[in-house]
Amino acid sequence: MVVDVRGNGGGNVSQMLIERLRRELLGTEFARRDSYTGTYPGAVFYGPKVCLINETSASDGDIFPYMFKQAGLGPLIGKRTWGGVVGISGHGPLIDGGTVFVPEFATASVPGQYVIEGHGVDPDIAVENDAAAVIDGKDPQLDRGIAEVLKAMDAASRKLPGRSADPVKTLKR
Repeated sequence: MVVDVRGNGGGNVSQMLIERLRRELLGTEFARRDSYTGTYPGAVFYGPKVCLINETSASDGDIFPYMFKQAGLGPLIGKRTWGGVVGISGHGPLIDGGTVFVPEFATASVPGQYVIEGHGVDPDIAVENDAAAVIDGKDPQLDRGIAEVLKAMDAASRKLPGRSADPVKTLKR
């Protein structure tokens, strides 16, 4: 899976996305009349992941790749993110129609150290999307992300098992 958060200006969905991407396969299941292998939990991605980042990601677009790396989901590929994660909130209109925004929410590590702000998130694999390549319709960061996923798939193929023979649960007399 290639997760592309380049140019992500923020929001508030990184927690939900990280939680879902961290889901682990705990079991499989089969329907009585089907050979399709289902997963438990039902929505789990069972394969390698990478995350594409760049210098135009900020706020939750910075937080997501930081947490992606903290969760050990896969490598970050691209350029260092912008580094602006202190959340703001408005405090009502001013008499002249303007608004005051006050920094109120900061991101910290588990030990409580402030992170990301003023620096951003560094990639594990630095790849520049130079202007000439982009104008030419190329995307070196995406190409590298795909290459890394394919390499990980070759190194450790993870396939769901097929359906086993159904158990026989009758009593013999």
